[in-house]
Amino acid sequence: MPARTEDLDITDASHIGRRSEDLRFALVLTYITIGWMTIEGAASLLLGWASKSLLLEAFGIDSVIELFSAAVLLWRLRVEASGTAASERVNLVEDRAARLVGYSLYALIAYVLLNSGYGLFIAKRITDTHESIWGILIGAVAKVGMPILAGYKLKVAARLNSRALRADAIESITCGYLSIVLMVGLAATRILGWWWLDSVAALALIPFLIKEARAAVRGQCCA
Repeated sequence: MPARTEDLDITDASHIGRRSEDLRFALVLTYITIGWMTIEGAASLLLGWASKSLLLEAFGIDSVIELFSAAVLLWRLRVEASGTAASERVNLVEDRAARLVGYSLYALIAYVLLNSGYGLFIAKRITDTHESIWGILIGAVAKVGMPILAGYKLKVAARLNSRALRADAIESITCGYLSIVLMVGLAATRILGWWWLDSVAALALIPFLIKEARAAVRGQCCA
């Protein structure tokens, strides 16, 4: 028996209602990300500059990149939430967001390579371990919070079929990975006194960042 018009209208209304709820939740997650990355980025960059820690500086710059990604995503979500944009416009915003995030990750890769080489072979920069305990604390908070935030983003992204939101979730996953390297690198430098470990540990991020940058620029997402 063909579906009645009333049944189709109810189904459409239910679908629109669920999508509106998912959009609101995605906006909440994005606002949380913006607030979190603002605090985390500022603290990491200030501590990294004070302690001459490449790991903390790289972590802070990654937070700035995530802040940029969240700002782009906020624009994309608001475009759809306004209800005035066509689907082609939403898709265009998503494609641009993914590419911008990917190029930003390439910028982070270049920064880590240049500063690691400078720290290892030219300046032989020595991390001030008196500040490292605060860096370890920042990493611990990110290690706990980022996977949770990324998990919610991935679930909502699947329901919205949003590549932009999935790419932003990958940024959060990257932050969680960086936090592990940050804690291990700072702890080992503090305990063992290996001045070079800070730069070497930062280089360990390069393969992962290249993979995610390539996927974002090509419009692909992987978790």
